[in-house]
Amino acid sequence: MALEENLNRVVARYEELTNALASRDASSAADLVRLSKECAELVPVVEAINAWRKVKDEMGDLASLMAGEDGDKEMQVLAETEYKDLKEKLPELERLIRVLLLPKDAADEKNAILEVRAGTGGEEAALFAANLFRMYQRYAEARKWKFEIMNLSETGIGGCKEAIASVAGRGVFARLKFESGVHRVQRVPATESSGRIHTSAATVAVMAEAEEVDIKIEEKDLRIDVFRASGPGGQSVNTTDSAVRVTHLPSGIVVSQQDEKSQHKNKAKAIRVLRARLYEKERQSRDAERAATRKSQIGSGDRSERIRTYNFPQGRVTDHRINLTLHKLDRIMDGDLDDLVDALTAEDQANLLAEVT
Repeated sequence: MALEENLNRVVARYEELTNALASRDASSAADLVRLSKECAELVPVVEAINAWRKVKDEMGDLASLMAGEDGDKEMQVLAETEYKDLKEKLPELERLIRVLLLPKDAADEKNAILEVRAGTGGEEAALFAANLFRMYQRYAEARKWKFEIMNLSETGIGGCKEAIASVAGRGVFARLKFESGVHRVQRVPATESSGRIHTSAATVAVMAEAEEVDIKIEEKDLRIDVFRASGPGGQSVNTTDSAVRVTHLPSGIVVSQQDEKSQHKNKAKAIRVLRARLYEKERQSRDAERAATRKSQIGSGDRSERIRTYNFPQGRVTDHRINLTLHKLDRIMDGDLDDLVDALTAEDQANLLAEVT
């Protein structure tokens, strides 16, 4: 009965919202937007509830038909077959409802700041970091997201020490948030003459892009240093002091930005990255207690945690958090990440369901 009571509350709230919106019963434009957003979020839940209840009603009618002693035997056989089919659908509909009712991550619909850095492995690690960055860029293109490169520190032979991008679109953070961590590669480097397989790594950080309303940054808490931008190998790429280093004094977080020729634009980009890092720090702090008690195979998303291995000789990718191996490395490196993302999302939902049932 607990589920039924919960569903009744959801449907009642949805009807309350639709009535309020129909009668414009909102004290301000902001209230109207808030009510519309809540109502839109409940639409798929209510649709799933209605589908579940319709199946239950139909099963009740079929059960009565099957129980009738004087009924048409052929109709009873047909009713029994249809009853079994509906009975098989019921658990999946119920699971869908429970998933839709799970607490939402407030950041899921936000855009993201993506950071990829070369880890252990020298030049090969830098080349792998560039591969990963390109992989995410192609994934963004496939999903029609906007991918804006904010900072790119290249090595000169196709690798990169650090790459930062903003990714904007629908459900960006929800799709990318499980990518944070250490990504390991096993392959023969192009520079390796003996054909030995090397292991190197890159770290990925995905942070929800925060708005000013989420994180307020005081100017007095910032130290701004300007310097001359430089390219690979120390080559000057700018003749003015347009590069910016922003230090957030309370947290000690430092962000450097030099891609733009304008000091003002570099500062604005650095502040965006800083705000995302502060928001992520706040999220991790807020979720620490819950994460400590949660038995999640997805992991904490900590950048020090090894999450995935890309094995080029065997053409496979293994996600260690969910023990999933896919033998389509070329397609994954070309941005085909949906199978990995869907599996990680499903595992996260299963763990959340286990907590609430």
